[in-house]
Amino acid sequence: MLKNWLHIFIYQIKNNKLFTALNVLGLSIGISGLIFALLYWNDEQSYNAWNPEKEKVYQVLVQLSDMPALSDCALFLKPALDQDPNIESILYADSWYQKDKIIYKGKKEFVDKIINVEQNFFSFFPFEIIKGDAISAIKDDSSIAISYITAKRIFGNENPIGKQIKCFNQLFSVRAVYRIPGNSSIAPNVIINKMKQYTTSGLRGPFVLKLLLKVKDPSKVDLIRQKLERIYNHDFIAIIAKEAGFTAEVMTKKVGHFTVILEPLSKARLHSITDGYPEARGNYQFLIIMMGLSVLILILSIVNYVNLATANAVKRAKEVGVRKISGASKGDIIIQFLFETILTTSFSVLLALVIVELILPYYNNFLNKNLLLLANQFYVQLLLIFIITIFTAGLLPAIYIANFKTFKVLKGNFERSKNGIWLRNGILILQFAIAAFFIIGSNIVYQQIKYLQNKDLGFKGDQVISVSLNFPSIEYQSENVAQNIYSKYSIIQQQLYKIKGVQQVSTGLISFDGLDNSLAGVLYNNELFKERIINLDYGMFEMLNIKIIKGRDFDKKLASDTINSVIINETAEKLMNLKSPLGKELVIREQKLKIIGVVKDFNILSPELKVPPIVFNHIKTFDMAENINKVYIKLNADNLENTITNIEKLWSKVDTEYPFQYDFVDKQYARTYETYSKQKSLFSLLNIVVILIALFGLFALASYSIQRRMKEIAIRKTLGAETNVLLKELSKQYVLYCIIGFLIALFPVYFLLNKWLQNFAFRIDITIMPFVAGFIILLVLTLIIVLSRAYYATKANVLKYLKYE
Repeated sequence: MLKNWLHIFIYQIKNNKLFTALNVLGLSIGISGLIFALLYWNDEQSYNAWNPEKEKVYQVLVQLSDMPALSDCALFLKPALDQDPNIESILYADSWYQKDKIIYKGKKEFVDKIINVEQNFFSFFPFEIIKGDAISAIKDDSSIAISYITAKRIFGNENPIGKQIKCFNQLFSVRAVYRIPGNSSIAPNVIINKMKQYTTSGLRGPFVLKLLLKVKDPSKVDLIRQKLERIYNHDFIAIIAKEAGFTAEVMTKKVGHFTVILEPLSKARLHSITDGYPEARGNYQFLIIMMGLSVLILILSIVNYVNLATANAVKRAKEVGVRKISGASKGDIIIQFLFETILTTSFSVLLALVIVELILPYYNNFLNKNLLLLANQFYVQLLLIFIITIFTAGLLPAIYIANFKTFKVLKGNFERSKNGIWLRNGILILQFAIAAFFIIGSNIVYQQIKYLQNKDLGFKGDQVISVSLNFPSIEYQSENVAQNIYSKYSIIQQQLYKIKGVQQVSTGLISFDGLDNSLAGVLYNNELFKERIINLDYGMFEMLNIKIIKGRDFDKKLASDTINSVIINETAEKLMNLKSPLGKELVIREQKLKIIGVVKDFNILSPELKVPPIVFNHIKTFDMAENINKVYIKLNADNLENTITNIEKLWSKVDTEYPFQYDFVDKQYARTYETYSKQKSLFSLLNIVVILIALFGLFALASYSIQRRMKEIAIRKTLGAETNVLLKELSKQYVLYCIIGFLIALFPVYFLLNKWLQNFAFRIDITIMPFVAGFIILLVLTLIIVLSRAYYATKANVLKYLKYE
């Protein structure tokens, strides 16, 4: 029986090459799209899945009133946490990833993922210990644990255990080599334990160190959260109020309310409220969008298959009639056509895997991932897709064909009930609706990203490069660190000015990567405001074309500008309700500062966020020069490459320990909305795919429909009907379906795209133009396909279709 079915299937392929090719190609595109989405989904969902402690480990996050949530906590929480019976262990950590060189036998290896944590780190993140042991791995400040990959780079085939290496200008003994079993929110290359200097220092600030808790009973974790909130809002406020001479109530009004969030490790990757861990958050919205669009395309592919299969069913009506006369039941007919769907789907899956394998390198580059087609979970999901596709794509056409009336079809009467016609038409309308959704949606997404790219950011960074600067560790151990660092920077600045093509040089504790959203306290008229404080050197505003709209810039000729002068932005001016800001006095870190200027607002954060209130002071004002780690250089547009090459030569003498690294400021900022640019690219690509699949179905269905009406066309032509009249008659139903599909898509596309646009503080308004353009594109494509098939039909030989009448 199977052999007979196989022969029939091969015969049908030979006689319907176009329909078969369109079916296989359409399904393979839909399946490959879902495979890509699943690979991304599985990778993101796998973060921390390997960790047996993921449900018991919580990160402590703190939010002060309207400030963003921070992953830095207070050291004064420790005594209360040590006494809590539900807490199994606590772990303080320094500011996550640091970078330094590792020296072994004169060989230097640059490492950029070093973490400084307490001894019990491996009880929170039980990495696989390959050599050594977890207990002594980081037992003191002279012990170090390194990853397997780092060990290979440094030691080659030597056994690292017990070897002495130099890092952060100190000797460490290697006590353990580890391997991380899977995707992890913390994935360091090197682990050290120099936390004692912090945990015994008596630091009193509310935002000092990272804090992780390992609890015994996760159901009681809210009690811990309430206790920590009380410490912040009662004990801490009472202490600083007493020191400042205020009542606790007055101080609460000045400082604000602390909210503590205990976030489980199991939700840290996709559902965190902040970038609490060093491997950052995944983009859950992008993940859902990708999965949703991929499922939608697969549905479109299956719908396309069903439409083509039911349209092509009449050609097989006599075959079904003969089989029924020969004794085949409806069940036999259904199983036969399901068998054919299994074969078609198998070819489609194989082709989809080939497509995925070919495109996967580009996809990995697109997502900055390293995804592979190797996982038991993925193959189970692929099998599930295979089964669902067979039943959804194959069952309906099989039942439809099996219900042909035997005697009618054997007599040549292939007319079906109106239900079958409406089914095909309904499916075609659904295809038009999905295509309209993608066409309009991609247009709106494109316009939003284009708006961000062309928006006046308030600064110009296309000719400004940010160069990483690392001074030797010994520089930070001398007296007057800030003064010495600033002096060395000034020498580098003078050397840079000697390079042809360098226009301006400056520095500052400012970044355009959107990562720093911290706020600090600024006192004005005895009222506390939360604002961003940025330390700059002379010339930064001029270099970046940031406009000063009131007052003046910092001036080298005025010594007071490095002592008691500040510049604010427009948002800060509005926040503090300053009518005439020049000369007004602010208090920052108990130091009085006078406003000398106001700059026009400019973007330093992702376009999801509004411009924060900012206060700028000179880098010497609070002795912040020791934190200089970047130098900003403005270049002439001519001969950029030679200028950068000469800067690199200078840097090899200035920064001998680290490789030369630079980045254009405008490109750095563009990466803050890179995720949305990727969504634009994804939407555009899927838009093309959807249109192609929809056109496949429309082409095949129009060809079939017009072929069925060839006798009618022949008769009309014989009676003198003109070609344009015939074209109008043959195409009008498809135009109607196009309009209905477009109207169905209107509400979903407006609702979902409006919701997507709410991510942005700076966004376009949805106008009628994307909808008009979308309808015109959809209508034009429909008419091109339908009219081309209709025109071909009107030129056919009339006698061929009338000779039997």
